[in-house]
This record gives sequence, C-alpha cells and structure tokens, in this order.
Amino acid sequence: MPLLDPRSVGLGLRRGLLAELRAAPAGSFDFLEAAPENWIGVGGALGDAFAELAARQPMVFHGLSLSLGGPAALDETFLHKLRRFLDAHRTPVYSEHLSACGDSLGQLYDLLPLPFTEAAVHHVAARIRRTQDILGRRIAVENISYYAVVPTGAAAPLTELDFINSVLAEADCDLLLDVNNIVVNATNHGYDAHAFLRGLPSARIAYIHVAGHYDEAPDLKIDTHGAAVGDPVWALLAEAYRVHGARPTLLERDFNFPPFDVLLGELATVRGHLTAATVREHAA
Repeated sequence: MPLLDPRSVGLGLRRGLLAELRAAPAGSFDFLEAAPENWIGVGGALGDAFAELAARQPMVFHGLSLSLGGPAALDETFLHKLRRFLDAHRTPVYSEHLSACGDSLGQLYDLLPLPFTEAAVHHVAARIRRTQDILGRRIAVENISYYAVVPTGAAAPLTELDFINSVLAEADCDLLLDVNNIVVNATNHGYDAHAFLRGLPSARIAYIHVAGHYDEAPDLKIDTHGAAVGDPVWALLAEAYRVHGARPTLLERDFNFPPFDVLLGELATVRGHLTAATVREHAA
C-alpha cells in the first residue's frame, strides 16, 4: 500500500467542503481523510464526487463507530465490509478512536473515555488485535478529548499517558496523534501538555491531527473542530515535529467552515512548521 510523505498535509473530506475540494488547484493539499461509515455504499452524485476525489488524491480513513473500548461485541460483519472498502482504495492508513461509542443497545453517537486501568488496557488491546486481524493491516488509534475521568473503583488507576502507551504496546498498533486533544485535556485536567507529548512513542505515530477548539473558560476547553487553530495548538504542533519528527498532518474542520482560502492558509502554516522541522532534521 502507498505511504504518505511525512511532509504531506491534508484536509477532512466533509460534504460541506465537497465543491471546494473538487475545484481546488492541484497541490492545494496532499491527501484527504474521510469517515468510511459516511461513504460505504453511497451512490449517485455524492458517490461520483467521492470516487473522483479518491481517484486523484491519496485517501486515509478515520472510523467513527467501532467502539474499540466498548462492552458490546465487535461488529465483525461491518469489519469485513470495511476491509473490502479499504482494500479497494489502497489506503495508507486506517484509524479509529481510543474510546467507546456504543453498548449492547447500539450506538451512543459520542466518543466516551475509557477507565485508565490495566483491565481496560487488556480489553481494548484484544479488540484492536482482532480488528487488525480482520482488516489485514495495522491500524492507528487516536488519543481522544474527554471531560470526565471514568471511575476505576478498586482498581489502581493509570495516568492517561501510561494507559495510551500500554494499549499501543499490547495491541501492537499505531497512534493517530491529535495535538489539539492534548491541549484540551491538559487544560481541563491540569497536566503539562509538552511533557505528555514527549512521553509518546515516536515510532508509532502514523500521522497527526490539528484542529481548533472553543475556550469556555480559562480552565475549560471544548473540542469542537469548528474554529481556527489557536496559538497553543500551533506551538504544540511545532513541538511535536521537534520531538517526533515530521509526520503527515491533517487539518480537521467539521463545521462552521470559513472561506476555503482561509483553510488553505492554515494548511500553509502546517507546511511552514513541517518545512522548519525538515530543515532541522537535515541539519542535525
């Protein structure tokens, strides 16, 4: 399968941006990211537009519904369908959230945090391994934003960082590093974002997400993907490149879309940080 250039930048394929993405001049972005649940089996004009973009741009896919940490059985019927979709598009990366989003009654339509315990590590790692077996590829899991810590009862809690690192090692999977989520969580839960970033394993980072958030209060940030990227996130992105090296980077914007040129301006800022990181690597 093709690999993404570490210096590549991408945008999320959202239906609200479909016309702009199709009309964008060559070189405006290097890859697109889409949720497979939103496109599997889609036909008509939307399906044709998706096929056109997929034929000319590398596509990575970011899942929404596997509920890797949830209590309900994995939907293996969907996973087999997903494998056919991923194989057809020869995607370089498939990722999902390190979270739960469903129970025995069905989808909850939210990304819920997991308890930071050894038992949860074993549970989610086993499900990731099974997912990888069915899909026939390594996957990447994303560090999510969360607003409450799940009680661990009598079990000794892990730190968020130790929990993520333990899952990555036990599942032998990769990491989709969301820089914005680190900034959000570090603010909301009172830890050092830069120390957290430095504690992640460079070798497992498949690609990076960068996005904006909403400042509800000085000590409360809301992960929205509906605003421009802020200075703390840009600073942590630059630090990510210094610590972990250049990685393909996706700008997430899910709603409240600005003029397309504004999004391309943010992509240019990402490219500037990547260029600086590449210069440093070559000078080292």
